[in-house]
Amino acid sequence: MIKFIQYGCGKMSIHTVKYALECNMQLVGAVDINKDLIGKDFNGVKITAIDEFETLLKETKPDIVIVETMSLLSDLEDVLTICAENGVNAITTCEEAFYPSVSNPTLTKKIDELAKQNNCTITGTGYQDAFWGNLITTLAGATHAITKIKGSSSYNVEDYGIALAEVHGAGLSLEEFDQKIASADKISKEEREGLINSGNYTPSYMWNVVPWLADKMNLHLTDMTQKCIPLTYDTDIESSTLQMTVKAGNATGMSAIVTGTTEEGIIIEAECIGKVYAKGEVDTNDWTVMGEPNTRLVVNEPDTVKLTCATVVNRIPDVIAAAPGFVPTSKMGELKNLR
Repeated sequence: MIKFIQYGCGKMSIHTVKYALECNMQLVGAVDINKDLIGKDFNGVKITAIDEFETLLKETKPDIVIVETMSLLSDLEDVLTICAENGVNAITTCEEAFYPSVSNPTLTKKIDELAKQNNCTITGTGYQDAFWGNLITTLAGATHAITKIKGSSSYNVEDYGIALAEVHGAGLSLEEFDQKIASADKISKEEREGLINSGNYTPSYMWNVVPWLADKMNLHLTDMTQKCIPLTYDTDIESSTLQMTVKAGNATGMSAIVTGTTEEGIIIEAECIGKVYAKGEVDTNDWTVMGEPNTRLVVNEPDTVKLTCATVVNRIPDVIAAAPGFVPTSKMGELKNLR
């Protein structure tokens, strides 16, 4: 029986823990930063404060820690470092952790070296593992010649919590969006590389997906660009996650487009659209592999939250079996259902 600790007991954890328990895994601990949750029952265990996490690790000796909190690797430095130092595997829904070496190589290397020293594996996974990754490379494998891969995916930031909503600029005025979000891409290639090497770059989710696809397909990236565009709506929209009214004309979120060029001549262009939905808007996932022949894959109204959580659970055996280090799931083979 695989023993696990749930780190982060918010919206996502409800489904993740349910699925893990139904796959005969054992919850041995839970951790959260919210003082209102500390000490409360969570599926038969008491929620522990984050400053007691390492003690909990040593007492319960889990096979893996599921981390479902923030979107940037720098925000997870403490928890992933503690896991790596104690030789405990970790899997996270942190979007940057999907392929972090292209956006925060210094911290990635630090965690990678610690994990190798202590014989454990750290990785990032989630919805993108299947719907922006393995489904696309499977289509590519059925194509004779490829010139371009183009994809777009949308999701409601309300479903994932405040950290994700804020990363997408939801609720900002257009001036604030330009200063806090878009300005990161109005720089030279050299300036971007400096930010990346210093650990101060804020990537969109597709920034870490494009190189994952390239790695999985044995392509060699020569350049990547990113452009973040604010999205607006013509009437006010209530956001329960942000606990505010997003005024008409302000950013409900953003569209982020990442374009990668490769030595092989194949272009990878991927767009993610994250925003507070207006009435009637739904999630979509739309990808096209262009070449001989062209193939388009459209998934209407995917349940991105539950699919993310199921992917996390289904990846756990792969993480435990993988080589030590910070290992992207592009190195772990195809996803398999555990039930």
